[in-house]
Amino acid sequence: MDKEALKENIIAQLRTVFDPEIHVNIYDLGLIYRIDIDDDAVVDVDMTLTAPGCPVAHTFPGMVESKIKEVEGVTDAKVNLVWEPAWSKDNMTMEAQLELGIL
Repeated sequence: MDKEALKENIIAQLRTVFDPEIHVNIYDLGLIYRIDIDDDAVVDVDMTLTAPGCPVAHTFPGMVESKIKEVEGVTDAKVNLVWEPAWSKDNMTMEAQLELGIL
């Protein structure tokens, strides 16, 4: 298994998931803090949300987990919702900042 290729495929899949309020994909928005893949192709992800009071806080991580499990080669996935460090617009890619008119 090529972990780097699998990680790139996971990132591509994450770019198909959009924040329901900002309408930018969660990867470019900077909501994904960590992607670990073990030797059995089990994926462990830390993600955050733009705000702790986000209305999708209870359902969004499960939906992201399901999308990761769809990636060919992934045997299982777990998404952990974390709040530290707090999300800020500095987490966003330059493309996402341009799209939202921040730059």
